Amino acid sequence: MPTNNDLPIAPLNRQYSLRESVTESLRAAIIAGTLKEGTLYSAPALAAAFGVSATPVREAMMDLTREGLVETLKNKGFRITAMSERELDELTQIRLLLEPPVVGDIAGTVPPSGIMVLRSMADAIVNAAREGDLTAYLAADREFHAELLRYAGNSQLVVLATELRTRTRLYGLKSLSESNLLADSAQEHHELLDLIETGDGTAAASLMRRHIGHARGLWATGQNETQQEHQT
Repeated sequence: MPTNNDLPIAPLNRQYSLRESVTESLRAAIIAGTLKEGTLYSAPALAAAFGVSATPVREAMMDLTREGLVETLKNKGFRITAMSERELDELTQIRLLLEPPVVGDIAGTVPPSGIMVLRSMADAIVNAAREGDLTAYLAADREFHAELLRYAGNSQLVVLATELRTRTRLYGLKSLSESNLLADSAQEHHELLDLIETGDGTAAASLMRRHIGHARGLWATGQNETQQEHQT
């Protein structure tokens, strides 16, 4: 079991409550692969890495257990759940069925005040990418897409799409961040808003498909589709 000195934990974001901050940091570490799937972690070791007590870590891990990212082993700790390539493909397939047509439908319907809010959220995604803050990046990305999908008027869709997003593993994010390529990818959020604002539903749906495709390409591996095909 890793000790606190071995744990690549990002600093806590104090704009959240302590529990929320720990949860966001742990979720990002799991999604980006800095906490390894199949590995057992103890609450005290994680707490020491954060410089907090074990209580908010245990609470955060219980939240992540409900999300399917970790499993609890009684009297031992928490193990990061493994996810196969097939499972990741299936998550992506479901997202492609759900999100692009919805984004196409809401194009031209978001009021100017809503576009302004979404622009600010897209800025937060880009800024986090430029700063290499993966915790903030993933949180801002999740909030942006949830806010966008709310304009469809289907709360269950928002919940389901957000759940699918948080379960996806994006192990290429760290390398993209370190090579300063993540910020370029993050600009797609503004491109998507341009299309929604002008009412081009067909192009918005197409961009959303490409955006989701990154979850199994660029963001998952740090390589684009052309690079992956060249290696196979």
